[in-house]
Amino acid sequence: MTKTTKRIAGLRQMLIDRRREMQDDLKGRIRDGRSDRSHEVRDDLEVSDADIQGDLDLALLQMNAETLVRIEQALVRLDAGEYGSCFECAVERRLRALPFAVRCLACEERREQQGRARRSAERRGGFTLFPDSVSS
Repeated sequence: MTKTTKRIAGLRQMLIDRRREMQDDLKGRIRDGRSDRSHEVRDDLEVSDADIQGDLDLALLQMNAETLVRIEQALVRLDAGEYGSCFECAVERRLRALPFAVRCLACEERREQQGRARRSAERRGGFTLFPDSVSS
């Protein structure tokens, strides 16, 4: 087995393991959410706290589901031989820290800065002279 083949097999196994962990976590959270329907009488503060916790749990479920999609996409790219290159600059990057990333750190930071600038402009209600410079 070549070094590249071993690396790809290791990455594939890492992605599969992470996918399994996340799927198990999601299933558990969904199951807990269904069984956590308390029939107790609660005051307004308790109801408000429960609503906030429910919103946080839902946001976490959505983030985990999005991560699962990214992992699946990374496995497809790995099988197609397209894994490891940044979508933006096409430079080969080491993705062991976040194996389902699609951009290198520099390109991801630039994309996030552009998103912050766009949101800031939208909040101000203003227009920008350079709309292409803040698009993703």
